[in-house]
Amino acid sequence: MSFKIAIIGAGSVGFTKKLFTDILCVPEFRDIEFALTDLSEHNLGMIKAILDKVVEANGLPTRVTATTDRRKALEGARYVISCVRVGGLEAYADDIRIPLKYGIDQCVGDTICAGGILYGQRNIPVILDFCKDIREVAATDAKFLNYANPMAMNTWAAIEYGKVDTVGLCHGVQHGAEQIAEVLGAKSRHELDYVCSGINHQTWFIDLRLNGRKIGKDELVAAFEAHPVYSQQEKLRIDVLKRFGVYSTESNGHLSEYLPWYRKRPDEITRWIDMSDWIHGETGGYLRYSTETRNWFETEYPQFLEAASKPIDPAKRSNEHASHILEALETNRVYRGHFNVRNDGVITNLPQDAIIESPGFVDRFGINMAAGITLPEACAATCMSSINVQRMSVHAAVSGDIDLLKLAVLHDPLVGAVSTPEEVWQMVDEMVVAQAQWLPQYAHAVPAAKERLSKSAVKTREWAGAARRNVRSIEELRAEKAALKQAG
Repeated sequence: MSFKIAIIGAGSVGFTKKLFTDILCVPEFRDIEFALTDLSEHNLGMIKAILDKVVEANGLPTRVTATTDRRKALEGARYVISCVRVGGLEAYADDIRIPLKYGIDQCVGDTICAGGILYGQRNIPVILDFCKDIREVAATDAKFLNYANPMAMNTWAAIEYGKVDTVGLCHGVQHGAEQIAEVLGAKSRHELDYVCSGINHQTWFIDLRLNGRKIGKDELVAAFEAHPVYSQQEKLRIDVLKRFGVYSTESNGHLSEYLPWYRKRPDEITRWIDMSDWIHGETGGYLRYSTETRNWFETEYPQFLEAASKPIDPAKRSNEHASHILEALETNRVYRGHFNVRNDGVITNLPQDAIIESPGFVDRFGINMAAGITLPEACAATCMSSINVQRMSVHAAVSGDIDLLKLAVLHDPLVGAVSTPEEVWQMVDEMVVAQAQWLPQYAHAVPAAKERLSKSAVKTREWAGAARRNVRSIEELRAEKAALKQAG
């Protein structure tokens, strides 16, 4: 087979390499072309050198090109993969920093909540530019695979406004299933069969079977509470499991910021989170992790380049969906996964226009969703709160309506649990002004926002959050890595 895959945001070096090697685990894909594109020539140069080394080491005919000209990269592409972060870590820092001034403590801030909504405002105009290019220069009926957060908002915009065949992809379901298999004592994750459905980052394991035996709530609660690690790291998820009756896909930290109950007061935050790793609820944890990862990669790049000379091992192919979807579409080897698509009746008690994450099967006829799923009422209610925020956020991002944007933020579950309307109005003004360079649709609203900020009487506070860790230096990271290696 010979076709072209374009990767937008290919400067996400580690993730791009994973997608690349996964795809090349499919024997029929040896002769394809990868077109890499990114705003950063520096990052493009690094990732191209790594991928060229992989191709050379494995004696492959695969072609790799790299360009900052996105339209050139998309020309004739059958598949387009996006893993962009618009505004980079600079804008992301404001997604965490500014809401903290108003008492909103986020762990990740990339899905909903104040940070996720503003992240969507930066992403959606760019996503729609991608879609325009795909319609105009990519292959007819090209498929757009979106890995970028906020997943639901980006995918919603691409489908409703971009008019491109789009599927959103995430690995939360796989990670949650691996946890469940472990606590239940499965010898392999393949022993666990499950139906997981909802919306991205709020997906629920509504049916669990271990070697064909149905697993109920009480057994799952007992298994998690008996686990020496997860019983401490996933306290909030276990509490939700007890109350809702089903386990959520998302990490302790992620889930905590989608709900109005656990991060509303500093003492509540410290009660429910675990500081052993960022993903369990640390204030601004993913921002710290992303900063450290970037610094580490820049410093250790020669080692990453050397590692690229190893043979590709199909046994180490990851469970990221992209390669498996492409394999199913091109070879007709059926793949079952969980995909982000427009609902259109798949989940009976969520809106038709919502972007859901639910099971589907892929073959040469496309992605075929398993329809007729009904969520438990509490799960549907929680998803509905986020869906309403996502819908308003998408429409605000497309129209540049700052009043609708403020209403979207106001209706966010955690924001509403913490902040008054006056605080929300000022916070959004402050975030739009701070991020104006990435928000062209709000350019007309920035002068008035600045004027309101100059006259505002709403008080804020300088606060690092309830559970903040400092960014570690390269030396500290090396010392920790060496200590872990020595400990075995």
